Amino acid sequence: MTHTPVAARRAHREPGEVFGSGFSLFADMLYISLLTSIACLPVVTAPAAFAAASATLRTAAGEGTPATFGGYLREVRAHVSVRTLLAGLTLPLLAAVVTVDAALARSALPGARVVAPALALFVLGAAVVVLRAGALDAPHRLSVREGLVRSVADPRGSLLLTGAVLLAVVIAWSIPLLVPLLPGPLAFAATVVVLRAPADRIPADRIPAD
Repeated sequence: MTHTPVAARRAHREPGEVFGSGFSLFADMLYISLLTSIACLPVVTAPAAFAAASATLRTAAGEGTPATFGGYLREVRAHVSVRTLLAGLTLPLLAAVVTVDAALARSALPGARVVAPALALFVLGAAVVVLRAGALDAPHRLSVREGLVRSVADPRGSLLLTGAVLLAVVIAWSIPLLVPLLPGPLAFAATVVVLRAPADRIPADRIPAD
């Protein structure tokens, strides 16, 4: 069985290194999580921050190199655009709509029992699509439409990513102090799901033209 140069680099340990590449990647996820949480503070930069996290972790896993602040900052700059900032503006609007709908779902209005689960499914589905969109590489960077197409075309991957989102919600609800450490694992999960279902495995008629 042969090993590629990348695999050999990832398996190699420097003198005195205690942990292997798997632990290094885990540490990279936590580091990128903190950087992403900080980059998301202006809110409008959240799409670019998550896309940069995905790209940085993709490079770290593929090339066997550690994630760095400089590398993440370069990815953020590469992903920031008018389109991503406008997409970031929709986040507080969506949060406001969900908050109002949730308040109505808890009221005694007719149909409240139907609205609550429908709202939960909508938010969960939107989170999956947005994470997929942020994990896309060129030429479909940060394309919500492409993320939606791939979510429908790859239901198994969408189910895996749904599980990751639900786990993140449970962790955030039970241990709020860990919230800043969640963006990295979510971005990495989205990246892995996208990589396991490349575009050439999706029917051509289901991929929109740019």
